[in-house]
Amino acid sequence: MPESPEVQALVEFLGERVVGRTIAEVDVLEFRVVKTRARPPGGLVGAQISGVERFGKHLDLAVGGQHLGVSLGRHGWARWIGPGVDADLAPDAPPALASVACDDGSRLELTDAGNWVSLGLSVVDDPREISAVAKLGADPADPSFSQADLDAVVVGRRKQLKSVLQEQESLAGIGNAYSDEILHLARLSPVVHAAALSEDERKRLFDATVGVIRGAIDDRRGVPIDRLKAAKVAAMRVHGRAGEVCAVCGDAVRDFAFSSTTAQYCPTCQTGGAVLDAGTGTRQ
Repeated sequence: MPESPEVQALVEFLGERVVGRTIAEVDVLEFRVVKTRARPPGGLVGAQISGVERFGKHLDLAVGGQHLGVSLGRHGWARWIGPGVDADLAPDAPPALASVACDDGSRLELTDAGNWVSLGLSVVDDPREISAVAKLGADPADPSFSQADLDAVVVGRRKQLKSVLQEQESLAGIGNAYSDEILHLARLSPVVHAAALSEDERKRLFDATVGVIRGAIDDRRGVPIDRLKAAKVAAMRVHGRAGEVCAVCGDAVRDFAFSSTTAQYCPTCQTGGAVLDAGTGTRQ
């Protein structure tokens, strides 16, 4: 799933290439991606792209006084094909479900690698007309994000901490991978209830959240968009590394699943040495 650092890198990549260009053609190959049937993306043909912005994990193109909102969902992403270049795709490349061609011959293809369609396109007057964008919580990548913003979503919450971090209405842009990385850096268990955190633990959580998200944005900046996923995977310390050695303490990284999600964590760094039950997320 794309998360805010990768989407921010995509926004900056596109901003350098499409702003000022006019949309020459919009091709929708899968009708289910269009969420505003009364305002199809084809209506943007002939309008100029004036900006590209990120809202949490969502991409937004400002086009001729309107907005093309792109919800990447679980498996959505983008492919850029430059002017006069023929696409030379690998056999396992995800299919393009929609594409936006510019007047210079370049093309933005919006892809989906899942077994079900998670990509969504909406044409609106304001990005916040898209319900998922309107409900977004504070964004840790925002320079104004503060300890008070974090405390507002964790203090008193009887909900497991990993779930709170991934809740877009609480904190925008964090998904499964970066929540694991944040909790490892903060030395906190993924299953502890947010309400149980001490003031010192909340401070560690704030520092880790800001450090991981902003650091990842800096690290992804300038990486070609077709290599962002690989760069993200390579940078992970615990996420996706079950069975490997924790780089901090030397313990084995563990894997468990609970509440329709999966997580990787280090027992020594995060749970006082306790191994979490793979089925329930409780200590064994």
